[in-house]
Amino acid sequence: MLGKWWKRPKVVPEVQFGPLEPEGNVIAIGDIHGRFDLLNKFAATTTAAQIICLGDMIDRGEQSADVLRTLHELPDVISLMGNHEDMMLQFIVNPVEKGERWLRHGGLQTLASFGVSGVSQTSTGGELERARDKLFAAMGEDLIDWVANLPKYWTSGNVAFVHAGADPLIAIEEQENRTLLWGHKDFGRVPRADGMWVVHGHTIVDTPVIRRGVVSIDTGAYATGNLTAATILKGDVSFTYA
Repeated sequence: MLGKWWKRPKVVPEVQFGPLEPEGNVIAIGDIHGRFDLLNKFAATTTAAQIICLGDMIDRGEQSADVLRTLHELPDVISLMGNHEDMMLQFIVNPVEKGERWLRHGGLQTLASFGVSGVSQTSTGGELERARDKLFAAMGEDLIDWVANLPKYWTSGNVAFVHAGADPLIAIEEQENRTLLWGHKDFGRVPRADGMWVVHGHTIVDTPVIRRGVVSIDTGAYATGNLTAATILKGDVSFTYA
């Protein structure tokens, strides 16, 4: 009788991930958030690896301008867009509507690093527009265009590099920008079926985590003073800290 309506739950086997196999050696750097002093410690490292920054280079820390200008001048370094870069761009386009959110999440420190003052989290209207104009002048069109055209992801072999996360049911190249910049509810919970590893920042962890095809390396540099870099070789991941 019970068999007519009760069925055994379907057992979904755990997806087995093979070793990370990038096409070449890669060093991924987590969220810098204006800590140029920490980023600069990695500059002394000589390596043949491809260096990639996982976004959120600005805000909260006091040296956002130095970080952006330095990475802009390093064409061999791949820099991804994070949600904080996106918030800054939205502020530049529409400071009155987008300013409050950005300033509340660290934009004030970025403005100050570019020499823009006279604005606060409670600023409105003309104050925000004047701050935007000063920021535009301080950054210059070349730097703004570079930020606006930062890639949202980068792949090498079976490893994808993103800022925040990825929908595990969708191919990396088909992800929505919002997912890559802000994350996805199933990221890290549902394993990918395509075997792609995902290396990301955005979500702060006490120490780097490797789990179920995901490598998490945002260790909250702006607050903790620990900026993490993951060196990814074929079959191996190691971590260094600035």
